[in-house]
Amino acid sequence: MTDAPPHPEPFTPHTPPEAVDDLRARLRATRWPDVPEDAGWEMGTDVDYLRELVAYWADGFDWTAQEAALAGLPHFRVPLGGLGIHYVHVRAAAPAGTALPLVLSHGWPDNFWRYVKVVPLLTDPGAHGGDPADAFDVVVPDMPGYGYSDRPAGAPLNSIAVAGLWAQLMDVLGYRRFGAAGGDIGSHVSRYLALDHPDRVVAVHRTDAGVPFFDGDRSELAPEERAWFDGAAAWGATEGGYAAMHRTKPQTAAVGLTDSPAGLAAWIVEKLRAWSDCGGDVERSYTKDEILTLVSLYWFTGTIGSSMRMYRANGAIPPAQLTRRVEVPSGFAIFPADLVRPPRAWMERTANAVRVTEPERGGHFAAFEEPELYAEELRAFFRPFRAAAG
Repeated sequence: MTDAPPHPEPFTPHTPPEAVDDLRARLRATRWPDVPEDAGWEMGTDVDYLRELVAYWADGFDWTAQEAALAGLPHFRVPLGGLGIHYVHVRAAAPAGTALPLVLSHGWPDNFWRYVKVVPLLTDPGAHGGDPADAFDVVVPDMPGYGYSDRPAGAPLNSIAVAGLWAQLMDVLGYRRFGAAGGDIGSHVSRYLALDHPDRVVAVHRTDAGVPFFDGDRSELAPEERAWFDGAAAWGATEGGYAAMHRTKPQTAAVGLTDSPAGLAAWIVEKLRAWSDCGGDVERSYTKDEILTLVSLYWFTGTIGSSMRMYRANGAIPPAQLTRRVEVPSGFAIFPADLVRPPRAWMERTANAVRVTEPERGGHFAAFEEPELYAEELRAFFRPFRAAAG
């Protein structure tokens, strides 16, 4: 007798009113740190800006309305690998069977939030100035320990294991062949989907090429590749403190960030500002409501600690995995304000890079910052591979 296949169940996000009341009480009772004169954003989050954001979170932000808007998408949960996995699944407006299935993988510090703006552009391009033939069936899962997915009770899962879960998820949904796309940690997950399931993935699109790793003689690298390695090391020395904490002692930070909503907001909003194409003004890329919707998702699900632990798991991936070349057709869209931006030589060294573009605007969270540009990148890249998923 075989076990029954996993069965997805509809899911509706809902926060009890008492949890919202508790959040507001904590925000109003924030104990603020002293701030050196003219500190601004130089030493981390600008406390003056954070005070303004926290005041709005406590007494102006309508989480109930934002949660209801998120619930307008079709949400589901399904048991996979002993965990309840949450995902958004929106079928294309195109006739059944003509759309390309696409799994979108998020990174940190986000969750399915990263893709909420781009979902309608991908599922119904005809209604948004595109060609209806470019429609996708879109699947946006929350990684284990993020958003509405379960938090692993034991060791955190790395990107390889999550890629395996996504292959299972697409099988459960009836998608034998599909496209994969992502950024940040989602880029790693998409890469391993292509590496470990090349018979399933028709093509893979990424907005970065991951952390540079090379175990050969660096003299073999092109000059622009060596410069990229040096730039990445310099970036890590000045901007990578958060990642070192996540990899080494995530539980230390998790205590404060799980207990203090102001601390949680500080940890996340500083990255939204630093990693986005906002010219130093975070609200050029995000409204306060958009920022606080993301932070509230972390707060109410209690997932900041479990999300950080994935860095620890990924830090233990064997070097032999990091040097595998992706032979599945690969596309890269390198947005101008993203983090350390790889040269084309590196993308071609590590993947079968059939398309590399540099959009004119956008940063690390391109799907949210510039949804139209991101959607058009995916439409154009996957267009030649649609027949392969038939």
